[in-house]
Amino acid sequence: MLQLTVAAGAGLVVGCGYGEKSAKPSAPIAEPTGFVDSDGFKIYYETVGEGDPIILVHGWGSSLKDNWVSPGWVEALKATRRVVALDVRGHGESDKPHDQAVYSYARMSRDVLRVMDHLGIANADFLGYSMGSFMGASLLGHARERFTSMILGGIGDETDDSLAVLPKIVAGLRAKDPSQITDPVALGYRAYACSDQRNDLEALALSALQMWPEGFPLQLGGPGLADVDIPILIVNGENDHPYIDTVHKLVDAIPGVQLAVIPDRDHLSVVTDPRFKDQVLAFLAFRAAAE
Repeated sequence: MLQLTVAAGAGLVVGCGYGEKSAKPSAPIAEPTGFVDSDGFKIYYETVGEGDPIILVHGWGSSLKDNWVSPGWVEALKATRRVVALDVRGHGESDKPHDQAVYSYARMSRDVLRVMDHLGIANADFLGYSMGSFMGASLLGHARERFTSMILGGIGDETDDSLAVLPKIVAGLRAKDPSQITDPVALGYRAYACSDQRNDLEALALSALQMWPEGFPLQLGGPGLADVDIPILIVNGENDHPYIDTVHKLVDAIPGVQLAVIPDRDHLSVVTDPRFKDQVLAFLAFRAAAE
């Protein structure tokens, strides 16, 4: 679960209305871009570069633009890779249904496979963060044959303490008058969600209610995780609690996993840290050299 504070955007809280959406889509990273049907929902994707494909899947409340374009990930990868990034249902330019059940990790993971099928990609590397990594764990256990390696950032188990915060998050997202929110956790999540005016707060509330109780990678991947035979890199921030405290369960369950820990970084700050990018680029370069 994201660890957020009010300081990152208290001003955004007051100015963000309930369920507001921006009428102007974000600028695409390159052609081609488009939509694909997944589970009856329109899923937006962008692709750029040439070479072996790598699929980028963002975190909760974020988007392909905020998670991968703005921090320079796409720019770093496109020199040697065909980069395919998507907005998962409920996020970015994709459809935002008001149906809690459609936000299960198993169903959201179909968005990845539908985009790959649409683009004619049989196999690809995978880079996920937070929500995207939990989707990766599900795909790893149930569709491993579609992936040549996986990089999972910001992943681990939820805990009783982290799940106990969920009602505060949902209450903050659903508050009709954001100026009346006094709980600091609710304020932080409301500010984070409102940092992208395309976000639909009710869709995010429903997705949180469905996703966070499912936040256990071993259960998402199931018995298939024990048979994984592709390279796996897990990257967590040193201060990313509770994930850094629980990630060893996933590491121990998958043969040959590499774990990289980024010092002095939490769940949000690690995404933009160049050391995270260095770990990923080194992992991909080593794989390419070994082939």
